[in-house]
Amino acid sequence: MRPLHRFLRTLRDDLEAAHRHDPAARSRLEVALAYPGVHAIWVYRLAHRMWREPLLRLPARIVSQVARAATGVEIHPGARLGQRLFIDHGMGVVVGETAEVGDDVVLFHGATLGGRSMKRGKRHPTLGDRVVVGAGAKILGPVWVGHDAQVGANAVVIADVPAGAIAVGVPAKIRHRGTEVPFDVEVDDPAIYI
Repeated sequence: MRPLHRFLRTLRDDLEAAHRHDPAARSRLEVALAYPGVHAIWVYRLAHRMWREPLLRLPARIVSQVARAATGVEIHPGARLGQRLFIDHGMGVVVGETAEVGDDVVLFHGATLGGRSMKRGKRHPTLGDRVVVGAGAKILGPVWVGHDAQVGANAVVIADVPAGAIAVGVPAKIRHRGTEVPFDVEVDDPAIYI
């Protein structure tokens, strides 16, 4: 497959992922025109291609900052994002330079894939495939979040999360699927568990 066809297919897959994951999406046209998370991903994909050419790194950063101003989503062009990423609502999402994101990942608004150090080198998280990161969650440092894991809303993850686990709280504690999670309907918001 030629590079342009592969690139266009990737953009179409991003559109499909948003349409599939968001029950409020009425059509692919609506998603293409009105979803800032999708727009941010599309601009990132262009900026990332530019970033791979050393002479285009400054223009890539400028492109990424224009996208940030337009969408409220900041994705460093050096980050590596997998296929079919969906950023729901988008506002406040931050993805750092050395972050790596697997395929079929969902990030909700306010999620941060950030660093804990100002040193050069790997300083941002790596997310496996099919990870869901809840609204306002912070995943900080060069930690691994395993395939099929979930990070609850407003959780602060500073250690690895095993595959299939659920991380909730500040600092995040690991819960495994199938175990009883204490939940009080009068007090707790169920969104913290997704």
